[in-house]
Amino acid sequence: MVEDLWIFGYGSLIWKPDIPFDERRVVRTRGWARRFWQGSHDHRGVPDAPGRVVTLIADARAICDGVAFRVPAVEVESVLGGLDHREKNGYARHTLALEPEGGEPFEGLVYIATPDNEAYLGDASAEAIARQIYESRGPSGPNIEYLLNLAAALRDIGAHDPHVFELETLVRTMTR
Repeated sequence: MVEDLWIFGYGSLIWKPDIPFDERRVVRTRGWARRFWQGSHDHRGVPDAPGRVVTLIADARAICDGVAFRVPAVEVESVLGGLDHREKNGYARHTLALEPEGGEPFEGLVYIATPDNEAYLGDASAEAIARQIYESRGPSGPNIEYLLNLAAALRDIGAHDPHVFELETLVRTMTR
């Protein structure tokens, strides 16, 4: 029997869930850092000029804040099909422990792009990542829109992410 499923959003799912859900909680997961290290050939870039989107990188000292969505059992199969398509460019399903503020931890499903996928770009200087984001555009729009929406969404949930906010500052400087 299918049960309700928690989905953890740490990137565009925070500000554009596009999934039916019964509950939304601000949560965090420990041991993972959000990084703009995944290439986007299908949403925020194109094959010859990929954009950059976030993935999670294992880091024992890190904490990643995001949002968990409780998907009702009757919607789980449909939601997973849609998310599998949305995250098809290098992401795979994983299960992580999620901690709501003042509540009991629970498990949630998350999509993570690991270094072994073809679209993985990895680390680069903040300036190089910001430049790539500034210049990239794909079927889902400009890469800069993804970055700015993510930074705003993180502020809305009270999260501080130095990596995202540094890139936001650099990209805003480029637009002046």
